[in-house]
Formats: sequence, structure tokens, C-alpha cells
Amino acid sequence: MHLLDPFFKPFECKSLKLANRFMMAPMSRYFSPGGVLTQESADYYRRRIEGGVGSVITEAVAIDRPGSVAANTVPDFFGEEALAAWDTARAGVQGAGGAIIPQLWHVGGCEDFNYPDSPHPPLESPSGFAGPEIPGGKVMTTQDIDGVIASFVRAACDAQKMGCDAIELHGAHGYLFDQFFWDATNQREDAFGGADIAERVRFAAETVAAIRSAVGPDFALIFRISQWKTYQYDAKIARDPDELERWVSPLVDAGVDIFHCSERRFWEAAFPADGDQNLAGWTKRITGKPTITVGSVGLDRDLMEDFVAGQSVPALKSLDELARRFDRGDFDLVALGRVLLADPNWLQKVRAGAVSELKPYSRECMDVLH
Repeated sequence: MHLLDPFFKPFECKSLKLANRFMMAPMSRYFSPGGVLTQESADYYRRRIEGGVGSVITEAVAIDRPGSVAANTVPDFFGEEALAAWDTARAGVQGAGGAIIPQLWHVGGCEDFNYPDSPHPPLESPSGFAGPEIPGGKVMTTQDIDGVIASFVRAACDAQKMGCDAIELHGAHGYLFDQFFWDATNQREDAFGGADIAERVRFAAETVAAIRSAVGPDFALIFRISQWKTYQYDAKIARDPDELERWVSPLVDAGVDIFHCSERRFWEAAFPADGDQNLAGWTKRITGKPTITVGSVGLDRDLMEDFVAGQSVPALKSLDELARRFDRGDFDLVALGRVLLADPNWLQKVRAGAVSELKPYSRECMDVLH
């Protein structure tokens, strides 16, 4: 029996039906001139399904709110031409036997650190901050908040009409939802702010509830969370399990089906004083909902270290820990990131024992679609 065999059993949650537990993680690619996905990008997604993963969570896509993204090569998920291009990608992924999940994005007050000079409409954020004392975006009015929620609802409905298998809301890494969660960036004194995370989660919960009302009870909604931010890797929304419960429980009540728990290294404990479970493990324990784990699976260091050090080599010893935690029931699904950028057939090769054939990840992988 191969170490990964337990991951090759089907998974089902409402509209999301997967052949196995491996997913392609969402990774921005910037190969969509004018916001329109190309055929090359559609083929890139299809190849990951052909390489063995059960589903693709797409790169983050722009909703139809001006300033929702800060680079003009991020793909749109609105407008006839852009949606037609995504429908082509959907057909390719599903035709290869996989599921496709658009990740809907609003960056809040964050400039794009990959393309800081890219033209874009004015940005917006809860309190005019993108990080601790880092200015970013105009302060949102309640009318702005209502407009953003409506935009997310339209995108979710378009995904459902298109025949996508689920959607994911990007609530991690310091972007708009996360800017409302984080006390360093949410200093509002109205109903969307507050001293406790249970108060600051309101914007995200209202968005989820509005989407749930629009798409009905059977369309799967995934919400991505993280502690770390693009501007601060040691940031904490939840400092203990009780605070995590006050963060995620309102999202469950609003209609979230699955939590995608982003960590830089999946094997690290979320709350070391309370055991070795990671964020996905704790979130599943608290909510009872399925979770996705992600973070340096199959590699020897995290993404941010790669930007400094260059090539990251395969480190399959981490898969023993992945299997141990999966067997313990800490999470239900695993998102693979950089290993799939480097090698679309990574999963097939690992399962076949062809480790010597694995292609290492390097920063250059970000510059090509293959």
C-alpha cells in the first residue's frame, strides 16, 4: 500500500464531487491580458487534472467591483468575453474528470506586490490601511460594503450558472475580508468593526449569507482563511482556540461548507500550547466542517523563503506527516501549490515512486505556463 493511497477515495460536499482528496491550490499567474483568460491558461488547468489531482481552485479572479484587483493581467470573472473564456476552462477541467472552483477576490487596500506599477482603479479598505500603519485604499462607506457584497453575489451566481462545482471566497493573506478580520486594519467604529473578532467577522458573514441566499442550499461554498498576511507573516487573528471559534462559527452559521486553511508550513501547530494540530485541524475540530490543508506540501521550505533562496527541492518526507494528520482526521482535502507549478504530473510520479523524475520548483516557474 502506498503512503498516499488513503487520499485516493472520493469526497462529496453538496455540489462538489471529487475523485480524490488532492486539489490544485489557487496561485496568481498574471497571464490574462485585459482580464481575459487565454486558451493557454485553460490548457494549464486541464493538465493538472490529467496529472492526477481531483480538482482545481483557480487563481484568484476579479469580481465586478472597480478596484477589486490591483493588476490588469488578473483574470476577470465578469463580462461576456471573460466569462466565455472561463467557461472554456471549466469545460476542459470537467472534461478531464475534475472539478473547477473559481476563487473570488477583492484585494482591499493592497497594491499588487508582484506588479506594484500596474494601473488600476482606486482601492478601498475597511479603515484605509493595508497593514499595520501601512496606508491602503479609501475608507469604505456602508454603501461601498453593500456594493461589494452585491458584486460577490453576482460572481457566485455566474459561477453556478456556468456549471462550476463550487466557489471559494479569498478571505486570507491580508486581502479585503482579512482586512476586516484583522484589528490592525479594521479600526471602524460602526457595526463592521469592534474589539473582538466576533464583531469584525460581520462583513464576511453577511457576504456569505447573501451568496447562500442567492445560490440556494446545495451549491458548495468554500472560505479561505489564514493567520499570516502578505505584509506580516507572524500576524494572528486568533491567539487561541476560543478566539478561532468566535471567528469561524459565524461563517458556518452564514453558510460556509468548507474551510481552506492557509499556512506557510502545514506541519506547524496553530496553537502550540494546545497540541500539534494545524489551522485546518483546529477549524475542523471546532466547526465539524470539512477542511483543506495547504502549505509547502512536498517541499523543503515555504514560498517566501523561495523568493530569497531560489530553487526549492522535493522533500517527500513531509508526506509522512501529511498522511499521519489525514489519518487522524485533521482535514479532508489537500491543496498542492508550487509542486504543481513545477510539474503537472507531480502526483502521478510520487504515487508511482518516480521521485527521480520530479521537476524542482524555482521562481522561474512563475514566469511560464506549462
